[in-house]
Amino acid sequence: MKRSLSYKQWSLFLALLALASIFTLHLYGKSHQDAQFRAFAQNFFLEEVQANPIHLHYTIDDPAAYGIDESALSLPIYQAGSATEEIYALSQAREALSAIDPNALQENNRRLYEQLESYLTAAANVAAHPYFSEPLSPSSGVPSELPILFAEYRLDDASDVENYLHTLEQIPAYFDGLILYEQEKAAAGLFMSDTTADRMIAQCSALLDVNALEDDSHFLETTFADRLKRLVDRGSLTAEAASSYEAEHKRLLTTLVVPAYDRLADALTLLKGQGGELCGLAGKENGRDYYLALLRLRTGSYRDITEIKRLLAQDLKLNYETLVSLLRRNPALQTMIAQTPDLLPEMTPEEVLNDLRKEIGTSYPAIPKGRDNTPIHSTIKYVDDSLAAYSAPAFYMTPPIDNICENLICLNPKDTGDDLSLYTTLAHEGYPGHLYQTVYSKRFQEQEGSLPLGSVLYYGGYVEGWAMYVELASYDRATALAVHEHPEAALYYQVCRLDRQFRLGLYSLLDVAIHYDGLSLEEVGALCRGLGISDGEALNALYTYIAEEPCNYLKYYLGYLEILELKKQAAVLWSDTERLSTAYDNTDFLYHFHSFLLQNGPADYRTLARRLAVN
Repeated sequence: MKRSLSYKQWSLFLALLALASIFTLHLYGKSHQDAQFRAFAQNFFLEEVQANPIHLHYTIDDPAAYGIDESALSLPIYQAGSATEEIYALSQAREALSAIDPNALQENNRRLYEQLESYLTAAANVAAHPYFSEPLSPSSGVPSELPILFAEYRLDDASDVENYLHTLEQIPAYFDGLILYEQEKAAAGLFMSDTTADRMIAQCSALLDVNALEDDSHFLETTFADRLKRLVDRGSLTAEAASSYEAEHKRLLTTLVVPAYDRLADALTLLKGQGGELCGLAGKENGRDYYLALLRLRTGSYRDITEIKRLLAQDLKLNYETLVSLLRRNPALQTMIAQTPDLLPEMTPEEVLNDLRKEIGTSYPAIPKGRDNTPIHSTIKYVDDSLAAYSAPAFYMTPPIDNICENLICLNPKDTGDDLSLYTTLAHEGYPGHLYQTVYSKRFQEQEGSLPLGSVLYYGGYVEGWAMYVELASYDRATALAVHEHPEAALYYQVCRLDRQFRLGLYSLLDVAIHYDGLSLEEVGALCRGLGISDGEALNALYTYIAEEPCNYLKYYLGYLEILELKKQAAVLWSDTERLSTAYDNTDFLYHFHSFLLQNGPADYRTLARRLAVN
């Protein structure tokens, strides 16, 4: 017999139905918001990686898997007045992002939303000053960066060769765009100084040396030939095709690329005199505002400038006083510093890297397993002699996000001559530095199912801060290796580390003093002489570098100090837990702290501090 529901039963049924409907709508809302964000993030990623075919080639190994036709891409040619368009594009991206509710997102997506929002805001603040950017910096500008990127351009098959040659064809138009931008900078009163222009003009001639090209000895030719030979050896290319590509490569270098460098040098010569004296950003209208915006973007630090000065000054004072005290109590150390003795066991660069790798799994977490458990390989090579003057002491070539198992570290022989420098440099670039941090982050994000968007958001303060943090820690490991045969290594390596920290701290403080406070070369000289640094030529070179490369030292050293501040925060937050001791040298504490950093970065330090507070 069919029974009807009572009033109370109907009321309960309707209440449950309402709750179910609300829950369903909530789930739909979250699902819809997640889908919307993932679509936005994927489109943003694809737009970014396709903006420059060279960067795409280094970012993605298999573009077709992402629906990208690499052969159809072109270099971003600057057009008249387009410097002001970036701020509009960023504002549009921020507006589209704001339509998504971060609280309705899954945890992974919410965290990525938080990072993207912070990054877009910082980038927009920098873009609001369109003519302060300098793509032609002598130390890190396009003319010196391109040859390195071309020399290491990955050639896996004939299509890669074709794409590479197609990119070379575009260099004249690309450089014409750079010239146009520099002309607009000059009209805005923000052109480089004559000192910088002269260095750039000389660099253009030195990098594309016509004599080296004529006798087939230029590094771009020799490295291209080597990569073609590897393709021939494995049957991916015929010898005839390789010979044809070499001839075409030479033609492009001599008839298009060299003239483009010459035309750039000529344009800079004509613009000389319009930039004024070499000085910091504080000497230019709105320069301080630009500097603060750049500092946020480059370092990821959101402290106010007074707090940053205090942090740097305290660290400088501590390192200086400790260093001076050690040298006074141990006069023999002065002789050792001058001699830079080799005290470590004799090791090749590969053996050094293998030794450093032994730390992984103790104080540093093991790299998560990949989908196919492919082992991580690393190759170490030295940069060509013709590039040594323009290259960093070393650099790590970040692998493509879809092929992180093959890693390359390039060393500059002029900067890694003694064994301690080689050891600490490989700690910075390899394990537990850039190579380890990059592969760990990619593998962890892969396991978490994170979107690839984070790969195009560059957090220099985190990336270089981490590398500086582990580099300085490597002095202790080097001491442990050397002290049995050379007991004097303990004090000597301590002094070397303190000297490294003192100099980087000083240069970082000078960065703020030059670009925010407006210190002149003379005032910087007086300050440095008070600290015992009196070499006039070296001081002039230091001032020039900092004036041309704002925030570069801060990216490394303020990033490092921010990590130390996070470590202090972790010690306080975790002190009430029973899971570990919060002593800084405790292996368990270090393991958990390093795991937190690696699993939550790259990110800015404000974001990391917030995540640590709820970790």
